[in-house]
Amino acid sequence: MAHNDMRRKAVLVVNTPRLATLRDRAKYHVVIVGGGAAGLELATQLGDRLHHTGEGRVTLLDLSPTHLWKPLLHSVAAGSLKPSEHELNYLAQAHWHNFRFRFGEMVGVDRNRKLVMTAPTYDEDNRLITPAGGISYDTLVIAVGSVTNDFGVPGVAEYAIPLETADQAKRFNRRLVNACLRAQTQTEPIRPGQLHIAIIGAGATGTELAAELHRTVREVVAFGLDRIDPETDIRIILVEASSRILPALPERISASAEDLLKKLGVQIQTGDQVAEVKADGIRLTNGEFIPAELVVWAAGVKAPGGLREIGGLETNRINQLIVTQTLQTTRDPNIFAIGDCAECPRPGFKTPVPPRAQAAHQQASHLFRQIQRHMHGKPLAPYIYRDFGSLVSLGRYDAIGSLMGFLVGRNFGVEGLIARLIYRSLYKMHEYALSGGRKVFFSILARGLSRKSEPLVKLH
Repeated sequence: MAHNDMRRKAVLVVNTPRLATLRDRAKYHVVIVGGGAAGLELATQLGDRLHHTGEGRVTLLDLSPTHLWKPLLHSVAAGSLKPSEHELNYLAQAHWHNFRFRFGEMVGVDRNRKLVMTAPTYDEDNRLITPAGGISYDTLVIAVGSVTNDFGVPGVAEYAIPLETADQAKRFNRRLVNACLRAQTQTEPIRPGQLHIAIIGAGATGTELAAELHRTVREVVAFGLDRIDPETDIRIILVEASSRILPALPERISASAEDLLKKLGVQIQTGDQVAEVKADGIRLTNGEFIPAELVVWAAGVKAPGGLREIGGLETNRINQLIVTQTLQTTRDPNIFAIGDCAECPRPGFKTPVPPRAQAAHQQASHLFRQIQRHMHGKPLAPYIYRDFGSLVSLGRYDAIGSLMGFLVGRNFGVEGLIARLIYRSLYKMHEYALSGGRKVFFSILARGLSRKSEPLVKLH
């Protein structure tokens, strides 16, 4: 009897995981492709909700193992922020919030079989990590964000560094520090342009990077690099094709930012387009050549090229998936798109919803509330974009912006301490959506303590 009881227990132990797996497979499956701000917030909230109700399961697919809030990339590039303190591991987040993480890249969608097709992945030694395959879905959400738009300018891919990912931001910072070390140890004098940085595109990323670099490069030099004169050897050049910097923001904000940058010594060139990027600088369409050791390309964005008509879905000229006001793609109601990779209509405006962090956050929150209605075949509420204004951080020097109907029901400008606090609160809202208040508090405390024992800028 005891022997039979043991056999029965063994059978139960072996079979229980298989039964659980079969139950999981029978559940409604929501697949989210892309772990940026919109995708990860949606996966986190939906994973907890569907786990609680038992109605379905969630899988997140991304080609990176970690998440970093994209508006922080300019600080990583400048060296004023340690990415390891702000990166969130997808596997850990999935474990804590009841969804599954799959490492991989979407290369196709089979709408007939409801499959997301994935490519094989390899490590740096060219060893296979994950094989090619497919992930079945009932509802698919595409949130792959955006990439840099080089507009076909020669030399951008070879010589300019975009700031789309944490790896690219880290690469730029390493090249910046190495350039300073090279100038310090070389026997010949520092040549003209050797420590010049050209930033192409004076939108929020380019403008914020210019201000941040002015401070951090000087702090790097202060660590014993006495052969470098930051006032004469280092120059930051901000190039913008439009007639003013921050062209998407109100003129008052643009003028204030330009005044501050000029006081810092940043060279601003507006109304000039780049014709070519070379190894030692950039050439403008008017023929002028600007020498520069480092070139950052922040002139525009587009959706990844792999989205162009993926699965027969409708896309626009910059590869964005065209969606209706319910965020459903125009040719398949079971496929949604949110964030920078989606062209979403904005009733009453000639242009669609802008590719901003606040739009991605709003769309994730809206879709979280609508997914369960879609699961049960109920009509979906339309998404309506609410513009709360724009803020630009100019490092430790200032922050400026305008708030739209915030608190008092009218638009007004903010700057200084209030603007900096509001700007920082946007990131805290993102952290809160992912981790809750307790973890946000302890992460702030840990970062504050680490700042007391380490250099304020990254030196390697």
